[in-house]
Amino acid sequence: MMRLQKAKIKIVADKNIPFLRGIFEDVADIEYLAAPDIDKFAIQDADALIIRTRTKCDENLLQGSSVKYIATATIGYDHIDTEYCKANKIEWSNAPGCNANSVVNYINAVLKFTESFPTQKTIGIVGVGNVGSRIAKLAESLGFKVLQNDPPRQIAEKSSLFVPLSEIQNKADIITFHVPLNNSTYHIVDDDFLSNCKRNPLIINAARGEVCDTATLLKCDNKIVLDCWENEPTINIDLLKKVIIGTPHIAGYSIDGKANGTRIAATNICHFFGIKKTIIINLPPKDNMSYNVKEESDKLKNQPDKFEFFRNNYPARRDIITF
Repeated sequence: MMRLQKAKIKIVADKNIPFLRGIFEDVADIEYLAAPDIDKFAIQDADALIIRTRTKCDENLLQGSSVKYIATATIGYDHIDTEYCKANKIEWSNAPGCNANSVVNYINAVLKFTESFPTQKTIGIVGVGNVGSRIAKLAESLGFKVLQNDPPRQIAEKSSLFVPLSEIQNKADIITFHVPLNNSTYHIVDDDFLSNCKRNPLIINAARGEVCDTATLLKCDNKIVLDCWENEPTINIDLLKKVIIGTPHIAGYSIDGKANGTRIAATNICHFFGIKKTIIINLPPKDNMSYNVKEESDKLKNQPDKFEFFRNNYPARRDIITF
């Protein structure tokens, strides 16, 4: 629902959202804060928030504030208490698909590093939304046999494209997860899940940390690639040592993906408050056409205490592959 614009709205924004500075200064009072500093005192008189996953928007933060709209510049929105927002007439939006191609490039780099290209291999994709559907196209182009699992889509579309999770457990050499975090996906990778996998598959989690049970991963003998961890940024050091690739939740952190997320969030703010503004973000040229995920993993393994620093100061990376 579009609101009539008042003289100037107040926005509180995460200072680490790229390309945001300069967009709203002429039409709003905007304050940039580090995610830990976005608390109930900072947002008390704010009309809108522009955030990332690091800001938990729930009753503890929002109660007593004047916030009317929350825009998260991310695909995921499990950091927003949507029921509280609904009950308190706070509208919100996410940025679906904004960094999907970025994750494709991450998975491509992982597959190259793990030398997972023989055509006889089978990859199972759990979660076939904006990201997973592109991963399927990537895998097919590389010669994999692709198995796709997405119960919500299967129910809605009644398509033969999708297979049961048990078939992926039986046949996949690689299983990669691209699901939202909810009650059905929390700890989907647990002792029972892995014990029913027949080929001791490579496990890749570039979705949400809580999709995988840390205790299970610590004792299994599967090869593991993790971009998302439980208890970020205070991750389990033993698990970091064990994984073949471990990165600080940056699979979707290409500047293309970041720019898309910022553009979507800013556009949604404008629409809600009736601000007439075209959001244009200019990106640098694609000069660096290679991506070495092993270097990023080595940095984190050598300095695990800098998880959040590496994430907030991630170097510019363009999307090489796009679907």
